[in-house]
Amino acid sequence: MKNSSLHDRGVINRYRPYLPVTEETPVVSLNEGSTPLIHSPWLSEIVGRGSEVYIKYEGLNPTGSFKDRGMTVAVSKALERGARFVICASTGNTSAAAAAYAARGGLSCAVLLPHGKIASGKLLQAFLYGAKIISLRGNFDDALNIVRQFSENPDVEIVNSINPFRIEGQKTAAFEVVDVLGNAPSLHLLPVGNAGNITAHWRGYREYHSAGKCDTLPHMIGFQAFGSAPLVLGHIVEEPDTIASAIRIGNPASWKPALTAISESHGLIDTVTDAEIITAQVQLASKEGIFVEPASAASIAGLLKYFCKSPHNRHRSLLVEGARIVCTVTGHGLKDPHTPAAIGMHLIESEATLSSVSNILEMK
Repeated sequence: MKNSSLHDRGVINRYRPYLPVTEETPVVSLNEGSTPLIHSPWLSEIVGRGSEVYIKYEGLNPTGSFKDRGMTVAVSKALERGARFVICASTGNTSAAAAAYAARGGLSCAVLLPHGKIASGKLLQAFLYGAKIISLRGNFDDALNIVRQFSENPDVEIVNSINPFRIEGQKTAAFEVVDVLGNAPSLHLLPVGNAGNITAHWRGYREYHSAGKCDTLPHMIGFQAFGSAPLVLGHIVEEPDTIASAIRIGNPASWKPALTAISESHGLIDTVTDAEIITAQVQLASKEGIFVEPASAASIAGLLKYFCKSPHNRHRSLLVEGARIVCTVTGHGLKDPHTPAAIGMHLIESEATLSSVSNILEMK
């Protein structure tokens, strides 16, 4: 006998009272959410002051990124109102999530991607999920400008983060952090591209605080790639450039609400270089066994750059003794395996004998 209580236990069913859904909303879910919050002894030691650092590993969502949280709500609401198509502009992860949830809900999906700027793993996902993929001779911002023009078509649902239901779903990650820690962290660090995620997390923390689920609120800390940092610079970046394709965005859709989240939480936004991102990605894998895509490592790079033990680090003033710090890593490393591979992998060849292998191990 089928146990329906075990079916579709995604973020809508777990956090229904906090989401804009009703009993009539058809839930389109892949059991997203409930990603692990992993304690990092390595980062805790580096930060010092009795701090405890945790990694929120969003790469273990169904399509490998945090985008699934918002997509379950956006596609469910699209189906509820009778839309037949979903469409998005994407640097990769949104396209994968949109295509997967559209397939799950029986909707058609189209994705607009900047030509030659998408990691192959993400492109393959969208293709296999059945999306119609359009490669534009332009950047992400050009793609989003075209997508916005479909807003008047009643058959079409835009599922970028300009869709308010996306932000609603993504805020559930903050709920999960509080559910595990028993309170909000002192600091929450995130990569920032289109800026919807930092916006969503702040909304989630505020709503849980209002509901009495936590009695503190975190400082929201965002990090952009140096070559793609419009929020830090205060103006649109016409040609954003970074190895971290997921945050290669020059005109974020959630620009204003992200700055509001940072301001209200007494947080900050700063930059990390591509070299710092790749170093953080490699170290997180080798020290903690957590493999993330380059953009995800921006939060780790920021922690290492600005919060490690040094009196000269200008952001350490936000640290209190015994601080609990959460770093969101937004996407799985297998989304973009070619970028870290570019640093070179050294394979040790050996004869297929025990003595040959033993000799090599003794030399290490």
